[in-house]
This record gives sequence, C-alpha cells and structure tokens, in this order.
Amino acid sequence: MKRLSLAAAVAALAFTAACATATPYQPATLSDRGYSEMKIEDNRFQVEFAGNSLTNRKTVETYLLFRAAELTKQNGYDHFRVVRRDTDANTRVVSSGAAYSPYYDHFYLNYRYFGPRAAYFYDPYRSVRYSRYSFYDPFWDGPLNYREQTSYIASAEIVMGKGPKPDDVAFFDADQVIFNLAGQIQRAAP
Repeated sequence: MKRLSLAAAVAALAFTAACATATPYQPATLSDRGYSEMKIEDNRFQVEFAGNSLTNRKTVETYLLFRAAELTKQNGYDHFRVVRRDTDANTRVVSSGAAYSPYYDHFYLNYRYFGPRAAYFYDPYRSVRYSRYSFYDPFWDGPLNYREQTSYIASAEIVMGKGPKPDDVAFFDADQVIFNLAGQIQRAAP
C-alpha cells in the first residue's frame, strides 16, 4: 500500500513539474503539445508545433523550422521550401490569487435559490446580519486577480527537394537549419 502511494505521489509530482515548464521539443502526445506532421504527397508535408502557455512564439516557430529540416533529412531530401506558414495565438483569461480553489471553479450560482439571498436565509448567531438583498458568498469570495495565458501553434506546409538549394529566400538548406538551430532546441527528458 505504501509503494502504491509513493508511486502515485511521484507521478503527481512529475505531472506538476511537466505542467510548470515550457513545451520541450518532442512529438505531440495526448496533450497535443509538441510537433506533428502529415504527409500530403511524397515530397510535401504539413508540419505543426504546438506549445503550452509557457512557450513563447519565437520558440514555437523555431521548433517548427527545426522539425521541417529534420523531416527533410529523414525523407532523403536536401532542402525544403515553405509554401504556407502561419502562427495562431490562443489567449484566455484565468483567475489567480489567494481565493482560488480547485474544487470551486467560480461557476454561476443563482443565489435566489441558494445562499444568503434565499428567502429562508437567516442566521441568528452571526454578529453581522445580511439582509435579503446583500451579497455574501458562503464558499469563496471569488478570484482576486486575473491574467492572460497565451499559447501558440505554428504550422507550415513544406515542399522538399534534392540537390543544391535554389537562390530564393523561401528555400532552406536542411543541414544548415539543423546546424544553426540545434543549440536552441530543448529536448524532452528521457
């Protein structure tokens, strides 16, 4: 029983640590964070990299370009051309502060039927009386602060080719991209 509890605690700690860091360069998993690709033709791929809210836009786009270069070399090609490229931002507002509770997600609660606004609400032992129209939240006072969380998804359609790279800015030499960006890539821990 103690081993099971220890294993569960270690798994929870690892999950918490994974959520508190930027998305590493890794294949997309069940959480959909990481790189993925889809083959369209023999030399044409749709490549995507999705980061979490701690992964900035530059990192997401760098990982996308690195994955395109890796994919080009894995398929036996020398260079690739970016046909279409896009980066989407997903922004949401989340609550933060001391009043946050994982058990109470601040859903809308109609106090007409429950709580202090209900006609039956009367507490003779409270030093402060709440009238029928005053506000009092018996669970939590609600979140104190809000902040924005933005996550980025970069996608590109690439066409691969063999031989020397054409003299066009839309073409990338796969070997040079891998060599130049390898120092910026943070891989997932094994």
